[in-house]
Amino acid sequence: METYTKQYINGEWIDSMSGETIDVINPATEEVYGKIAKGNSEDVDKAVEAADAVYLTFRNMPVEDRKNMLDRIVTEYENRKDDIIKAITSELGSPKSKSENVHYEMGLTHFKAARDALDDFQFEERRGDALVVKEAIGVAGLITPWNFPTNQTSLKLSAAMAAGSPVVLKPSEETPFAAIILAEIFDAAGVPKGVFNLVNGDGEGVGTPLSGHPKVRMMSFTGSGPTGSKIMEKASQDFKRVALELGGKSPYIILDDVDIDKAARSAVQKVVNNTGQVCTAGTRTLIPASIKDEFIKKAKQYMHEVVVGDPNDETTTMGPVISKKQFDQVQSYIDIGEKEGAKLYYGGTGKPDGLDKGYFAKPTIFTDVDNKMQIAQEEIFGPVMSVLTYKDLGEAIEIANDTKYGLAGYVMGNDKASLKKIARSIEAGTVGINDVPGQSDLPFGGYKQSGLGREWGDFGIEEFLEVKTIKGYFA
Repeated sequence: METYTKQYINGEWIDSMSGETIDVINPATEEVYGKIAKGNSEDVDKAVEAADAVYLTFRNMPVEDRKNMLDRIVTEYENRKDDIIKAITSELGSPKSKSENVHYEMGLTHFKAARDALDDFQFEERRGDALVVKEAIGVAGLITPWNFPTNQTSLKLSAAMAAGSPVVLKPSEETPFAAIILAEIFDAAGVPKGVFNLVNGDGEGVGTPLSGHPKVRMMSFTGSGPTGSKIMEKASQDFKRVALELGGKSPYIILDDVDIDKAARSAVQKVVNNTGQVCTAGTRTLIPASIKDEFIKKAKQYMHEVVVGDPNDETTTMGPVISKKQFDQVQSYIDIGEKEGAKLYYGGTGKPDGLDKGYFAKPTIFTDVDNKMQIAQEEIFGPVMSVLTYKDLGEAIEIANDTKYGLAGYVMGNDKASLKKIARSIEAGTVGINDVPGQSDLPFGGYKQSGLGREWGDFGIEEFLEVKTIKGYFA
């Protein structure tokens, strides 16, 4: 059993003030995998004070020194590859191959991208006799979700460190061990004391006091809309800056000139990736009515090829959802979909055959879905595809934008004019055309209720900076 009942504050592992612990459950076995400290407001106070004490020193650290620090972090991160993969496979239930090729790699990519962004980042700019300066905002509170234990933590931490902001991190209590390994990585890399502080615990005990702490100048949060709203409310009391990456209900628009086999395979992957626990998951699949029958047959074929099972089995391609709560939520939405009149075309409630233990859900396809249905409007966060049909591009765009979310969108086809029209028309922070690979220096964030601000590369660094004008500097 993994047992980490201390907090990492001011460069040291110290006892948590509460003396309480939280069990971490392996979602593939439903057994306790480890224990962590259940932090409280006193732990938060200590961590914030440690960060605040080094704020001015870290803000003024030369850029070259911050680049060297990030280089050392990259080296130490690579040294802990096996440990990171093991942790994510056990605490998230991610198939081992995905833990390595997706989760581990994404975390590594963000540290490299932040370091590279500093090569050309302009912290000072002369305008006439004035100097415009960008400097670190101050102590940043970071709250990260359970679905990507390395990606979201590394994304925020690398940007803050590149900007010169010391941080207090609260990772999800459901997947905390990857963050604990990161603390050990930073320690080995010689990150100055107080620059990084880790406080484990739940939202009420750690997240709430962190959001409201008077010495925290910025909150960066990834997670659900309701929690994001509470963080904004707490942060508004002293006008903290807030960066939020929230939910999504992303449309995947498929054109009538598409290779149907390729489109079906891609659409299925957009739904089952990370067991559907992805804020950018393309769970609303929009297809022309003329190709519906052929498409759903192909989609069913590729859903059937998804191998659900033990994350440590090399043949497994989809693991469990994170918890019983999440499993029950997915089951509830499948029930709702049937009651709303959608056709359950594949999958359904219950666990896949032969999997009695673990929070395993069936990959599921609904057809004849109306965009007003709950399964088309609400984020299920599980491997459930809703197939909708459209008659022309105008209707496809209308359906795509008929949601409170705007995090991502996708389009696949061959006609370049149609692809570009749809991409420009979708109200979302990121639109992918024909499964083009992502780039780590492109901005990421959402429209509407999908969030505030942007992350990744130089855009992510900007979130942790204030802008100062010094007039008469060169007079």
